[in-house]
Amino acid sequence: MVKTNAMRLLDAAGIEFEIREYPWEESDLSGLHAAKAVGLPPEQVFKTLVTRGDRTGPAVFCIPVVLELDLKKAAQVSGNKKVDMIHVKELLELTGYIRGGCSPVGMKKKFPTYFDETALLWDIIAVSAGVRGEQMLLSPAELISYTGGITADVTL
Repeated sequence: MVKTNAMRLLDAAGIEFEIREYPWEESDLSGLHAAKAVGLPPEQVFKTLVTRGDRTGPAVFCIPVVLELDLKKAAQVSGNKKVDMIHVKELLELTGYIRGGCSPVGMKKKFPTYFDETALLWDIIAVSAGVRGEQMLLSPAELISYTGGITADVTL
């Protein structure tokens, strides 16, 4: 296993995490596949979504893989009138990550980051380690604190 930028940053911050690797295929980059592969309930595995607000620009939302981002709630919590998902073609240039391997830790720039409030229901959640096929399991409170994240109800 090669250490990703996300792993190096958490190591440097003294934040404990566990890596779980799993096989993946281009045809199945779903969070449900990741959850099953790492042996966690899908409510405990969080996907990282990148949006663009009409007032504030890019923002990051981490939500359980079984839920959908509510764009109206996302706009409200982020101080926008309207929020749209960025196009997958923009993801690498904007964040440094590709679809299926986007982590809330270690993006090219620090963007406002929001976590669905359900993250705090768990002692441990999983988020992408920054590459496809690797999830980091860690304390949601530590992750939220490290990213400067805010928790809110942002899902449908």
